[in-house]
Amino acid sequence: MNAHEIDYKIYGEEMQHVEIELDPNETAIGESGAFMMMDDGVEMQTIFGDGSQQQGGLMGKLFSAGKRLLTGESLFMTAFTNIGQGKKKVHFASPYPGKIIAMNLADYGGRMICQKDAFLCAAKGVSIGIEFQRKLGTGIFGGEGFIMQKLEGDGLAFVHAGGHVFEKTLAPGEVLKIDTGCVVAYTKDIDFDIQFIGGIKNVVFGGEGLFFATLRGPGTVWVQSLPISRLASRIIAYGSFGRRKEEGSILGGLGNLLDGDGI
Repeated sequence: MNAHEIDYKIYGEEMQHVEIELDPNETAIGESGAFMMMDDGVEMQTIFGDGSQQQGGLMGKLFSAGKRLLTGESLFMTAFTNIGQGKKKVHFASPYPGKIIAMNLADYGGRMICQKDAFLCAAKGVSIGIEFQRKLGTGIFGGEGFIMQKLEGDGLAFVHAGGHVFEKTLAPGEVLKIDTGCVVAYTKDIDFDIQFIGGIKNVVFGGEGLFFATLRGPGTVWVQSLPISRLASRIIAYGSFGRRKEEGSILGGLGNLLDGDGI
């Protein structure tokens, strides 16, 4: 294996964190801001990019960091190395309610495509790059745009998704139709496309958007029940007017008065 062989354990239900156990000289890389805690004897170092091209000179570092910038992530990542004796542990926390998914890339052909903000942490040696959508319609209407994250290597990687997450295996030719925001990740052989919902009533009154994603097997797909974009829009809608959402204007107005808010 090119990637470091790390052990792990995931804790929690709605707000999870992952504990990674490092042998001496083993390294895990984490997304900026994902760090939770670590044992004494673990050295933390900020690096450009994903750490997989750190020996490639200045241009390699800049190219690796630039790829991450295109996916909307920070230019920097953090490497955690066990420089002590015996096993040491480092913990990474999920940024919002949901689930952490452990993926051994070696079991999926060494490559995984995921939404832009899904990556949490990984064993050193895993490359975090970009995946351009090859189809124009998919890039424009697919919910994630032209650019998604690409995880490559033969080690463990951890991604985070919102709400409940489940894994579905598609047989050759089998098609799954799904809300574009609910796609967390899929394996390299999956054919990802978008489809117009159709029907004037669906378009005008459906409230589900104009398009959904179609994923054609063979391969594996990970689906989330609560995309962060959907959660954020509900929070904004709830708080935008400073009003409660209880049924009936009297109850809502009374609640605002009790809270010290005007009607």
